[in-house]
Amino acid sequence: MSHQGEEISSSSTPPPPSSSSPPSDPTAASVGSRSCPNPTETPLAWPSDGSLTREWIAGLTAALDWSSRHLRPPELPSVLPLPLLQRLVLAASNILHKEPNCLRIDMDGDDDAEMRRSGAAVVVVGDVHGQFHDVIFLLEHAGFPSENRIFVFNGDYVDRGAWGLETFLLLLAWKVFLPHRVFLLRGNHESKYCTSVYGFEKEVMVKYGDQGPQVYRKCLRCFEGLPLASIIAGRVYTAHGGLFRSVSPTPSSKRSKGKKGRKVITNVDTSILKLGSLEELLKARRTVLDPPWEGSNLIPGDVLWSDPSPKPGLSLNEERGIGLLWGPDCTEEFLKKYNLKLIIRSHEGPDARDKRHDLAGMDNGYTIDHQVESGKLITLFSAPDYPQFQATEERYNNRGAYIVLHFPDFTTPEFHSFEAVKPRPKVGAYYNFEEVIDSDEELDLQSMDNGSSLDAVASTTVD
Repeated sequence: MSHQGEEISSSSTPPPPSSSSPPSDPTAASVGSRSCPNPTETPLAWPSDGSLTREWIAGLTAALDWSSRHLRPPELPSVLPLPLLQRLVLAASNILHKEPNCLRIDMDGDDDAEMRRSGAAVVVVGDVHGQFHDVIFLLEHAGFPSENRIFVFNGDYVDRGAWGLETFLLLLAWKVFLPHRVFLLRGNHESKYCTSVYGFEKEVMVKYGDQGPQVYRKCLRCFEGLPLASIIAGRVYTAHGGLFRSVSPTPSSKRSKGKKGRKVITNVDTSILKLGSLEELLKARRTVLDPPWEGSNLIPGDVLWSDPSPKPGLSLNEERGIGLLWGPDCTEEFLKKYNLKLIIRSHEGPDARDKRHDLAGMDNGYTIDHQVESGKLITLFSAPDYPQFQATEERYNNRGAYIVLHFPDFTTPEFHSFEAVKPRPKVGAYYNFEEVIDSDEELDLQSMDNGSSLDAVASTTVD
């Protein structure tokens, strides 16, 4: 499947797996009819030489897929034992925490002709929200990560869908195996607040029981290390939400001593909004569980939560209560200043766009929101038939999409839309989707934990 062009959409539908009738709760069995070996007879183990391989990741994928179809969620540890999970998350965390806030991603190679022949490219993926089976399909459909095929995932791996843990662990395995070819950026749902509201915390508790709080803490620590943005080939900026404000201190800014005597800005004039710089982005403190609301730490909140607008200018995002709205003039300013051609962001699925009549819908998994002199702003969403659980009978039936950026300039986006793997294995939701309908309406800023302490998680219990 190779189609060139700026707005070409290629659609593929995988053969549907079979599944059983729906259970009544999240712990009920998810049984399919696929004939495959029972991985519980030989649970997954870390490679004896300590190095992950493609074959090992293929085995991990197959085992997690099998368990989602044949086991009750609390039986996942029989396939994925806690010591293996801990080692995988720790190995990935050690890599992620060393990466900068804004990654510089380049396709290295001395032979341009060979790079073209090999189909050298960067694949950009939007929100996947725990839709594990669609992620498996996407990886295969797009051509698995390799030396000549870089993947950039734009956040929101967990919540909403029923297999956030499996999704996150699979992507961490690819990161450990190919740390310089697989890049995982942070989404707004990689936070303590969102995971406590939209299901991931409870999912972990159900699947790992008494060991759940320990697993959840390790995942949160890993979230803290996820970078915020990337620059691909010096020409494409990617981030989950998008652009961000400048937080240069005003003359009236106060400084106080934080932990270990570090000086922190506690007062920034938010009445004067202007676009932030990449230099400011690099200096922002990302190791917080939820976006803080002061000083230079405003930047992570903007990067993860902001949205584009067709109206010119930069303003506070009143609908979400966090982040910004930015217009085409801001997109042009940012692209021109840094000699970029594209901004690829995610963050808005069909439910969010359904209420924003000023922007295009998310039926095909992507929209072009701004087209300006210097380039384009694209919103990319990779979770088809989203959300998995919905209170209304009428579904959006959206397609998901990913983008391929080809060597050598990486500036002509090739769009690939795809449909959901159906039917999904039957399982219950881990959050009250009938009440928790929309993140814009449900966002409770006062309940967010603005620090990086995980002490409160230790006492977490399942409802």
